[in-house]
Amino acid sequence: MKTSSENEIPQRSRRPFFLILGLFFLPLASAFLVYYGSNWRPSGTTNKGDLITPAIPLPSVTLKLSDGGVTNDQFLRKAWTLVYVGDAACAQSCRDTLLTMRQAFQLLGKDMTRVKRVFLYTGSFIDEPYFVIEQSDMLKASLEGGAGVQLLAQFPSDQGIAAEHAGRIYIVDPLGNLMMSYAPITDARKIYQDLKKLLNLSHIG
Repeated sequence: MKTSSENEIPQRSRRPFFLILGLFFLPLASAFLVYYGSNWRPSGTTNKGDLITPAIPLPSVTLKLSDGGVTNDQFLRKAWTLVYVGDAACAQSCRDTLLTMRQAFQLLGKDMTRVKRVFLYTGSFIDEPYFVIEQSDMLKASLEGGAGVQLLAQFPSDQGIAAEHAGRIYIVDPLGNLMMSYAPITDARKIYQDLKKLLNLSHIG
């Protein structure tokens, strides 16, 4: 028959393991809850864009591409993504914003491989010659249909203006969370500065 002291030996031997486990996961869990689960930010925050708090998880959907193909359901994951939402015709204001997005992307230099650019569009007419010449490496996906409507519904309105008319640039993290946005008229360098910080801090994407 085991004594009480003998029964305590295995339990005591586990304590260092659980202590180490707690020390590892507690800061990670706390940081996640602070960033994604509250509106708290350090007073010295220097981000140039508008933080979306809490971050919005985007659904995994498959959309039709402008060339007739389809995306896979992970096209807004596994990399940092700059997203613009607008009408397929892409008038001058749209083109100016896409140019800003491209300039911010190009400023990243060698880190460009960690970032994607996506144009999510409503409507059916898209000026392919313009995109081939000016935005050849940008993914263009239609929001028409059930999957597109589901995705678009996750983008917040801007002072009552629906996302597809707001003309904002969005940042989506590699886990598919919508986490920052920029007004239509934003200096490309400001977007670049935020992206650079995110890439330096991130071990994913």
